[in-house]
Amino acid sequence: MIRIAVDAMGGDYAPGEIIKGAVQAANQREDIQIILVGQETVVWEELKKHTYKEGQITVRNATEVIATEEPPVNAVRKKKDSSLVVGMNLVKQGEADAIVSAGSSGAILVGGQVIVGRIKGVERPPLAPLIPTETGVSLLIDCGANVDARPSHLVQFARMGSIYMEHVVGIKNPRVAIVNIGAEEEKGNALVKETFPLLKECSDINFIGSIEAREIPHGGADVIVCEAFVGNVILKLYEGVGATLISKVKAGMMTSLRSKIGALLVKPALKATLKTFDASRYGGAPLLGLNGLVVKTHGNSKAVEVCNSIIQCVAFKEQGINEKIRESLKSEKSEGKKEQ
Repeated sequence: MIRIAVDAMGGDYAPGEIIKGAVQAANQREDIQIILVGQETVVWEELKKHTYKEGQITVRNATEVIATEEPPVNAVRKKKDSSLVVGMNLVKQGEADAIVSAGSSGAILVGGQVIVGRIKGVERPPLAPLIPTETGVSLLIDCGANVDARPSHLVQFARMGSIYMEHVVGIKNPRVAIVNIGAEEEKGNALVKETFPLLKECSDINFIGSIEAREIPHGGADVIVCEAFVGNVILKLYEGVGATLISKVKAGMMTSLRSKIGALLVKPALKATLKTFDASRYGGAPLLGLNGLVVKTHGNSKAVEVCNSIIQCVAFKEQGINEKIRESLKSEKSEGKKEQ
């Protein structure tokens, strides 16, 4: 059984949608044990509304809640009995293999590093969500954890991202690219120019060079490497443009009787197509490089995204991603010694 702690109190729609998603995941997979962490009476009251296999979902009491607007470091330090901190400690102590939370991004990043802790040799853990593309999905790494990254950080992001895409998503020899303002090697800011040759030298990744933002939705690479400022802008623009286009298409179909008839005819095909670009299908963003798995879902996550985020943890654990990251770091270290 893979044990997954779920922060029942984190997120805009907690605890209702969070618990609903947890129940959906439990009903889909018999090989997971879910530990709902939160205010016990509130969580049990919500659980009464659902049907699930007895014993597959348990509750761990946590009396406090970390609000989104609270300073992350202070919140993690002072609110020891918050649902997020209690859940993180379950992972640290080996009582859970992973934690899923839709709560404060800052608190999740701080708690992940301070409580769960980094794998030895990992300089900075990145947030890495899967984003939909024309050909499937790509991993955007980093999208929010490290705004001021160094070239060595990006090289580790590329290595960890390749491991994740190959063993969790199932893409053999994933193509790795660095976000740039042009395809030419000499283009880019200081960070990109310094990182590019380092990525070229990595024998354990399939580095294909630079990728421009417009190529990302077409599936130009499987692992999109960047620091968090650029990654977060890409992610938010991606989500905003997608929502706007869907809204415009729907509005356009309602402009006349002819368009309404046409909308009825194309609705099944259009619905299926738009579904492939629904980011909630792919779960949350794992914080890679920690001693345990921490998954951050959107603050406005509904049950489907929570469910998919929980199921996402299963492949991560089964494929031993952390062990593979440790092995990658060992080979990186030995390569560095040979060069010296």
